[in-house]
Amino acid sequence: MSNVPDESLGESPPSRTQVVAHGPAYLYGRPLGQILVQSFGLMPEKLDEALKVQAEKGGRLGEVLVGMKAVTEEDVTRALAAQLDLPYLAVIGIDDIDAELVKRVPINFAKQARIIPLKDSGDSIVVAVADPLDTAVLDHARMLLQRDVSQSLATARTVIDAINQVYDRSMNEAEQVVDEMEALDLDKAEAEIEATKDLIESDDDEAPIIRLVNSLLYRAAKERASDIHIEPMERELSVRFRIDGDLQEVIKPPKRYQNSILSRVKIMASLNIAEKRLPQDGRIRIKLAGRDIDIRVSTVPVAYGERIVLRLLDKSSTVLDLAEIGMGQEILDQIDDLIRRPHGIVLVTGPTGSGKTTTLYAALSRINTPDKNILTVEDPVEYQLKGIGQMAINPKIDLTFAAGLRSFLRQDPDVIMVGEIRDKETAEIAIQASLTGHLVFSTVHTNDAAGAVTRLVEMGVEPFLVASSLTGVLAQRLVRRVCESCRQPYKPSDTELEKLGMTRERYKALGGDLAFKAGSCAECGKRGYRGRTGIYELLLVDDDIRQLILKNVDSSTIKKKAMEKGMLILLDDGARRVALGETTIAEVLSVTQEDL
Repeated sequence: MSNVPDESLGESPPSRTQVVAHGPAYLYGRPLGQILVQSFGLMPEKLDEALKVQAEKGGRLGEVLVGMKAVTEEDVTRALAAQLDLPYLAVIGIDDIDAELVKRVPINFAKQARIIPLKDSGDSIVVAVADPLDTAVLDHARMLLQRDVSQSLATARTVIDAINQVYDRSMNEAEQVVDEMEALDLDKAEAEIEATKDLIESDDDEAPIIRLVNSLLYRAAKERASDIHIEPMERELSVRFRIDGDLQEVIKPPKRYQNSILSRVKIMASLNIAEKRLPQDGRIRIKLAGRDIDIRVSTVPVAYGERIVLRLLDKSSTVLDLAEIGMGQEILDQIDDLIRRPHGIVLVTGPTGSGKTTTLYAALSRINTPDKNILTVEDPVEYQLKGIGQMAINPKIDLTFAAGLRSFLRQDPDVIMVGEIRDKETAEIAIQASLTGHLVFSTVHTNDAAGAVTRLVEMGVEPFLVASSLTGVLAQRLVRRVCESCRQPYKPSDTELEKLGMTRERYKALGGDLAFKAGSCAECGKRGYRGRTGIYELLLVDDDIRQLILKNVDSSTIKKKAMEKGMLILLDDGARRVALGETTIAEVLSVTQEDL
């Protein structure tokens, strides 16, 4: 580190950490307001005004002054450094941060506490902090680093920027580890794999294979991947992430380390590493990037080894409200009415991975009040909902959806959610529950809303029971959001609008004349899309639809009748999202082929 005079602060920041020496001795220990007036241009009347505000509302003087825009955050931090006789860091260079020390401090703690370790000075660990008066943070830092710490001050923005740079540096660790693996002795690697079972608390001298798996999980969590696919081919091993519904190859480790990598994952999931002929299922529970991640692991034997898929579930994710998952106001109002009724069955339908569970959780959260007893039976419990009783099924001990649902009826419930209706038994118990005064939510796998009605009948449920219990069916799909930073506007052709089931006049009525194409930028990882949203169709079961169900008609007849009565199909809702500039025509058409 180098000492740089105060005057250099106005110049372009250097690449390495810049330390401004301790403040003048005469400022040490003086009141903060006095230092800001003497050395940082604060007007005395502004100080008086801030002191009055502080006396009335409380808070720290520096925060009050920054809120009044009388001084900057940098001014306050430098004044604090002078008051406490501590070094002030104008810039924190990435090369001056000891990566070994950073590994001991979890990223979530570092960001919340606005602290980052810099280097070992011999007597203590030098840490950069934004708040030198928070003694609890310093105590936690001492515990994590297992050494005494000495403070240097920096603005919160400077500290957070440094944390983000160190965190992003880990993104390429997987590629670096692959290079290291070329010179690794395989027998030694396999021995270390079996001996090491801890995932995150790893040292740098661990087997590169272990660090490779660690960094893949870390990167998957950072990039919001929902699945990791490890696939053996004839002459290579491929690792792909599913991000926003699309699979993307991220790395190709050497083929000769295939068994070692797969064994490492199986050990973490408590699977039998000697059994390579049968499919296995397991689970890994870990903390990644400060988030609780539950990973479901599935292995199947294929032609060139074992194929492993890891499904990542973020336990710390907040459950979205119905209004946040993309529903139009009309459907939102109708759903809100359905989920507040005292009894009946509300079904959500769509293919695997279309967000059905997220929608049901959002509906439960909306009606979750202390006066309601809400119970769920799921496979597995994906997110913890406060105040709701959640049970996971376990077929090994005959705890099925039907068994769980039957036991719930003796728990005095108001609302029951069944993860999925898969068979006649579960369907009949759910229907009986709805007819005896319970509100039941569940899912089925069909292509559209009307198909859910005929699916229940095909399971063996009597049409009159379906007609009397079903109140509404919501069909949904997920479409990728076009990246707002690089999307490209254009005027859609009549042919494109025709594919959307739209005339140009009707499309304009939805709120737009233009459409957007996906671009490519760093913000979205050059994919053109970032995040996903839902498109929906809602079938309301009224007297006319009920009569058709009693006649046991096919799903297309029910769908036509519902459309006559004003039901908007998935394609219509997709066109609305295109007109609003949220997705592309190609994306909507890719998930609504059955509506064409």
